[in-house]
Amino acid sequence: MQNLILVVEDEITLLETLVYNLEHQGYKVISASDGEEAVNIARELHPDLIVLDIMLPVLDGFEVCRILRRDMNVPILMLTAKDEEIDRVIGFELGADDYITKPFSMREFLARVKAHLRRVRLIREEIDSEKILGKEVIQLGNLTLNMTRREVIFNERTLPLKPKEFDLLFYLARHRGQVLSRDTLLEQVWGWDFSGGSRTVDVHIRWLREKIEEDPAVPIRIITVRGTGYRFEG
Repeated sequence: MQNLILVVEDEITLLETLVYNLEHQGYKVISASDGEEAVNIARELHPDLIVLDIMLPVLDGFEVCRILRRDMNVPILMLTAKDEEIDRVIGFELGADDYITKPFSMREFLARVKAHLRRVRLIREEIDSEKILGKEVIQLGNLTLNMTRREVIFNERTLPLKPKEFDLLFYLARHRGQVLSRDTLLEQVWGWDFSGGSRTVDVHIRWLREKIEEDPAVPIRIITVRGTGYRFEG
């Protein structure tokens, strides 16, 4: 099946260049030049990947990301002319999956697109295989993970998890009892080409603890293994 990519960029020359190169790789591409148009198109067509500029008219990329994360788990690759850590942190906190700083090489851009779409495909295949095996739901006491619906219920309340929080929690739960290094988690959840550091894992672990631990300061589910990484206890 041909992947559908939404490219959101108000710089016309760059937009046309990205669309041309993506179509040349065999992808189906739709485009938008402002944030409001991007939200409407994404809600209607449900693309497999969104390439999203930060500096946009009407709604900026951060606001678009925030709005869409309430509706869908599509990978979002953010484009930014700024190489400042705060922009990356804000983007990740709002649910972006990756970022690339302008100017960038087309080869790197296409490689990242391919990597994100590959992870989407693998996740879908994993969901299908888990359905066949009857393992789409993991029940751990007062914590329930439903991978088909990408839903987590804790103490009978649905948790508002960001996509990467869900992916990380599900990976930990599927490998409960195992000690997993930060590098392993980065590779398996974010991908080998992710440009962030291990601090990304620590931040997401902290967010998860705040949501699934009775006392986040004394975690009993996500255990820190000093000098190595983390272990999930069911």
